[in-house]
Amino acid sequence: MTKPPNAPKPKAEAGNDKDASISQAEIDELDEDGWGEENKKEEKLPPLKPHAKPARARKRHNMIRNLFVLGVLVPILAATVYLYVIATDQYASYLGFSVRAEDNASPVEMLGGITELTGSSSGTDTDVLFEFIQSQRIVRLVDAKLDLRKMYHMPSDPIFGIDSDVTIEGLQKFWGRVVKVFYDSGSGLIEVRVTAFSPQDAKAVADAIYDESTVMINKLTAVARDDATSYARSELEKAVERLSNARAAIQKFRLETQIIDPEADIVGRMGLLNSLQNQLASAQIDLDILMQTAREGDPRLVQARRRVGVIQQRLDDERARFSATDGTVNGAYANLIGDYERLSVDKQFAEQAYLSALTALDLATAEAARKSRYLAAYIEPTLAEKPEYPQRLIILATLAGFLIGIWVVAVMVYYSVRDRR
Repeated sequence: MTKPPNAPKPKAEAGNDKDASISQAEIDELDEDGWGEENKKEEKLPPLKPHAKPARARKRHNMIRNLFVLGVLVPILAATVYLYVIATDQYASYLGFSVRAEDNASPVEMLGGITELTGSSSGTDTDVLFEFIQSQRIVRLVDAKLDLRKMYHMPSDPIFGIDSDVTIEGLQKFWGRVVKVFYDSGSGLIEVRVTAFSPQDAKAVADAIYDESTVMINKLTAVARDDATSYARSELEKAVERLSNARAAIQKFRLETQIIDPEADIVGRMGLLNSLQNQLASAQIDLDILMQTAREGDPRLVQARRRVGVIQQRLDDERARFSATDGTVNGAYANLIGDYERLSVDKQFAEQAYLSALTALDLATAEAARKSRYLAAYIEPTLAEKPEYPQRLIILATLAGFLIGIWVVAVMVYYSVRDRR
């Protein structure tokens, strides 16, 4: 007889754990009370069906598996074979430098404590140099010097090499792969890593980059010096032209008037007037004395009067020349003096302007010479002894993570679309 599934278990007496189980006699007694009939009815019920069927592979499962194999495993295997069998080893050369701007203080500034004596990095020039190393211009310059197309042409390694007839645009893109520039804007340090198929080629490219960067910094320094002195030079040229015109005007005046220095000439003329006046006064005194002692018609008296008349006429003529307006070159002497004074003032002003412009140019040149830029290399181009690239494990790990990520996203998108149907 079968045991009823829901038959209550009799409680054991307190303190007797061994008699806690139901004995066979009690089961038979319960069966006689009707529990067996219910059990029999339950045995006649049909068995319950499971809610879920056993799992089995579907078509979509095979598709996902094939996608993982073709989209992840096969590319990783192909990349592994290429990296470890076909890819050529590459050597790296490292170069580090910074742009230094030395500003040597003048003695006055040193006494006043205005400037510092130590050099500092020029951020603007470093930014320019950072962009220059990645530009097409340096690619052309280095290619003209080393023939990059021949250096990096590797028929057995088409991925890490280039074609021999690649354009300059393609060569610039490849330059970005083999030349990595790292720039710290805070400290102004630039570090360059160059890779090539031989250590000598890598070092040669690094040397060429350093040389071209030095040329660029020298050009920037020359441009800065020209900018600092260009205004002073232009002012000096204007001052020289003004002084030349002033001197030419004075020379023209001297040729037309035939007077070297009107001021000196007028001093001589004034001396002549003074002498004539003295002579006139002496002749008049002599005439007065003769008139007191001699009679009319005395030849001495006639001669004395004639002498006074001649001196007076000469004195009047000399005085008339200072205000004459007869149109002759040497006529209006007062006008000549005015013209000469004007020309002299123009000449003096031109000379002062020339001296000021020359001094300003000297100061600007000295200031530009005190501020010099140069390229300071803290890492000379290195020569590698063993290949460091390509970094096969890193490439494979990156590729695997990328492909697995794409595969996971594709599967999630597929199930998302499928669940919305």
